[in-house]
Amino acid sequence: MNTKIRLAVMNFLEFAVWGAYLTCMGNYLGKESVGMGDIVKWFYIIQGIVSIFMPTIMGIVADKFIQPQRLLGLCHLFAGIFMIACCYMGYHAEMLSTPENPLIPHRAGFVTLYTLSVAFFMPTIALANTTAFTILKDRGMDTVKDFPPIRVLGTVGFIATMWFVNCAVWKDGSFFFTLDKEPMKFQYTYMQFFVSGFLSILLFLYTFTLPHCKLQKKQSTSLVETLGLDAFVLFKKKKMALFFIFSAMLGMCLQVTNSYAGPFITSFSASNIEAIRESFAANNATLLSSISQISEALCILMIPFCLRKFGIKGVMLMSLFAWVFRFGFFGLGSPAMPGVLLFVLSCIVYGVAFDFFNVSGGIFVDKECEPSMKASAQGVFMLMTNGIGASIGVWLAGSVIENYCSWQGNYLVENADGGWQTCWFIFAGFALVVGIAFALVFNPEKGKK
Repeated sequence: MNTKIRLAVMNFLEFAVWGAYLTCMGNYLGKESVGMGDIVKWFYIIQGIVSIFMPTIMGIVADKFIQPQRLLGLCHLFAGIFMIACCYMGYHAEMLSTPENPLIPHRAGFVTLYTLSVAFFMPTIALANTTAFTILKDRGMDTVKDFPPIRVLGTVGFIATMWFVNCAVWKDGSFFFTLDKEPMKFQYTYMQFFVSGFLSILLFLYTFTLPHCKLQKKQSTSLVETLGLDAFVLFKKKKMALFFIFSAMLGMCLQVTNSYAGPFITSFSASNIEAIRESFAANNATLLSSISQISEALCILMIPFCLRKFGIKGVMLMSLFAWVFRFGFFGLGSPAMPGVLLFVLSCIVYGVAFDFFNVSGGIFVDKECEPSMKASAQGVFMLMTNGIGASIGVWLAGSVIENYCSWQGNYLVENADGGWQTCWFIFAGFALVVGIAFALVFNPEKGKK
């Protein structure tokens, strides 16, 4: 099989694993029969916490001891086993539950298994990139030209499993697909974790078919350099310090809609208005959210043109203000026509909001840093956005939502003193303030001739 096709399949499976549960696990955790709605935010915070140190640890192992494609497979093996264990815990509790003696999955055990799973999964994103780059270079291919089409298949895989868990149903010994209102869709049940775990183990097996990656003998370095901590010297430069601080602030927006867009849209299924309660959007939240990932894939292609036209600061500002619209459209929309069009617009602008800062930010870091610390500086950028920023953002967003909404039955519904609209407008206001501050104080061209 063609090398690029083989790597594209690897990327498809890599992100399909994540797409199975990332945007819809809140719908399962918040169900009355599961009883973990009050800690939904911590499932996303855990992802940010393990992203701070696990990719670095596994990167060191891949650099020195194990071929990256082998380590990629081993990480997916353990991630898959622990994720399937989460599925089994949910299944076991449901099978033993009765109306007289309702049982919920053991909270501490479930969180522990989930933590172990994502601790092994999060490093695989970088390992998949390392594997692809190494194999392409070993075959004399151009990574700049040949990698983007391979990476796009990852987004396709993410979307594919979102669609699958949105429509798939296992009920009374039968398996079928539906877009109708059905409480046993995988997006509402523990089966989403089974899909993720199964795909992880499938990818583990698939890595044995990939070409070998040669281990590169590197010069010995200090522990500080090995851990990428030498890049923190960049904080001495005002421009870079401001950039990393704003990166963390933007990171606070990244996982908010992944965490709560699903429960928000699904909550309309509890509406007293039939047109809203039975609407397509209210019963297919995961499918609707997949428009965000489709937009993300398309917006990557726009970045080179926008960078030439508007410059690095202009592109980053587009991202920051796109978050204002992302949250604002959610606050103004509803599942029934014409309000659902605002939900669709929110998903469309997500591509600009996510890609324009993440990708252009990576380009900015690459241009501003010395060659000796480019990789470490990229690590700091990811740490500030997807680690520290995303973790703090989900925690704060969850606290706001818990103040205005509460789990009633299987839905996260509005309280009497506020509601979802208030929450989305608060998030939009935060993004607006950050965007204005960025426009005023961040001047990447200042001091250059």
